[in-house]
Amino acid sequence: MDEFFTPALITVDPQKNLNDLLAARVTAAGDQPLMEIKDPESERWAVVTASAFDAEVVAVAKGFVARGIEPGDHVGIMSRTRYEWSLLDWAIWAAGAITVPLYETSSAEQVEWILTDSDVRLLVVETAEYATTVAGVKVRAPRLGEVHVIDDGGLDELKKAGADVPDEEIVRRRSIARLADVATVIYTSGTTGRPKGAELTHENFYSVTMNATAKLTDVLHYGTRRTLLFMPLAHVFARFIHVLVVPAGSVLGHTPDTKTLLPDLASFKPTYILSVPRVFEKVYNSSEQKAAAGGKVKIFHWAASTAISYSRGLDSAGGPSLVLRLKHKVADLLVLKKIRAALGGDARYAVSGGAALGERLGHFYRGVGLIVLEGYGLTETTAPSTVNLPGGKIGTVGPPIPGHGLKIDADGEILIKGPHVFRGYRNNDQATTDAFSDGWFRSGDIGAIDTDGYLRITGRKKEIIVTAGGKNVAPAVLEDRLRSHPLVSQVVVVGDAQPFIGALITLDPEGLPGWLSNHGKSALTVEEAVGDPDVLASIDAAVQRTNRAVSRAESIRKFSILTTDFTVENGYLTPSLKVKRSLVLTDFAHEVDAIYADVKRVD
Repeated sequence: MDEFFTPALITVDPQKNLNDLLAARVTAAGDQPLMEIKDPESERWAVVTASAFDAEVVAVAKGFVARGIEPGDHVGIMSRTRYEWSLLDWAIWAAGAITVPLYETSSAEQVEWILTDSDVRLLVVETAEYATTVAGVKVRAPRLGEVHVIDDGGLDELKKAGADVPDEEIVRRRSIARLADVATVIYTSGTTGRPKGAELTHENFYSVTMNATAKLTDVLHYGTRRTLLFMPLAHVFARFIHVLVVPAGSVLGHTPDTKTLLPDLASFKPTYILSVPRVFEKVYNSSEQKAAAGGKVKIFHWAASTAISYSRGLDSAGGPSLVLRLKHKVADLLVLKKIRAALGGDARYAVSGGAALGERLGHFYRGVGLIVLEGYGLTETTAPSTVNLPGGKIGTVGPPIPGHGLKIDADGEILIKGPHVFRGYRNNDQATTDAFSDGWFRSGDIGAIDTDGYLRITGRKKEIIVTAGGKNVAPAVLEDRLRSHPLVSQVVVVGDAQPFIGALITLDPEGLPGWLSNHGKSALTVEEAVGDPDVLASIDAAVQRTNRAVSRAESIRKFSILTTDFTVENGYLTPSLKVKRSLVLTDFAHEVDAIYADVKRVD
């Protein structure tokens, strides 16, 4: 099938804007929890009701007014994910302004570009360190006014400044924007080149969240309706979540540090989780490492295999056999319930986006008792364009969200249409023109749609590798599978214009110590580990398992393990954890050349 539309469940009044979503939540359940804030000392979660949150939004919005922010002005936020980020976003909209998020990991050059390109008039940063970064470029952003620091009482300063602003002014400003007006400018982190500012409107967020809420009632209305946000709020997926919870009737918690994610999940107890595949991979790998450390790795692997078989059995005509159901109960008692507990214990559903999760992990988690629904979208589509459904097809990213349409171009590229598609790139008419074809947004991804409208992603158009033999290879299939190994952090498949496919692999700094300890090699450094025979043999076995998913012409024939991991901090990952492939290929060209140095012997 080349084209598929899902009819909209909800059509939004064009006179409305996002402020109406919060107003409706306050009217419907003002005395009920909307958010919870973790006390760093007691580690307990304190409730913030919808009415209390709204009152604080108004107080901060008044501060923006007092500081000279006019309707349509741009206000920046540079902070990790925390309660204050959500508060500021809604306050900016209440003041009639437009939010411009900046990743806290942004370089001074990136900060300067975003501040000047988006004409930010006031900026709120989390720490004095971020303020120092801004101070270094402020002279080149002359229209930037005040910079408020959250950790230094910046929000209290704003509230105090706005104390004399009348309530009526915020009421007036909240009603100014229409659906067609810009709500935020999100700069694509980009794997190459300077970030482009995607202008997302009130309609983009309003339409997609309302229709997603209506379609995913089983997920969003399960249990006590709680979710924990830990992805960067500068990223569109996290922004989508923090808007979604308002019409969905959910309670939102924030955690800024993924190093404390598991204890935070355990204490917050979300009923649904929204994340990227890497988090699910790490939960699996850390569970495997703990089992290995306790001498129970064989039991873990048996339980994992049972969970996967049980999940696959759910899709068969007769369901899992009696023997398999009994084995699954034993596996649950020994292993699987512990994994559910690590995720908080109350979660029934999860939505995974940003990259492919893979069928193996999808079936594993469903066998555990957590149904992971894969979704697909981009910054330009306000996060999700598609999402799988309970009882849907594992291995796909589901059908279009209501109101959205998909089309597959002649070369396999996925084209997208709907009210969630952005209006264009700020100050970049040419890039906007290039992004569309007859009203359809060009995603840059390759995929296929089945007869039920379920989309399967097969790769990135610009990342398709063409070998010297003319074979087209989508690296994502190999990279996603190989990255599931506990020793592997990142994978970059190579082979363009070469006689065979190779791979650059980095070791996982979190998984490596446990693996080495379990193999009696605790004293090895990363530099020593990359040449260790046991490490090489384990990764080689993982490569061979990965190759079973593809033809011989597409298989990885040789790999190189690097001593440097790819991280956001060293610039090889975007803040949304995508590998900057072109930078890796440039900086590690010598390692790539070495893979093909002895072509005759390998090929």
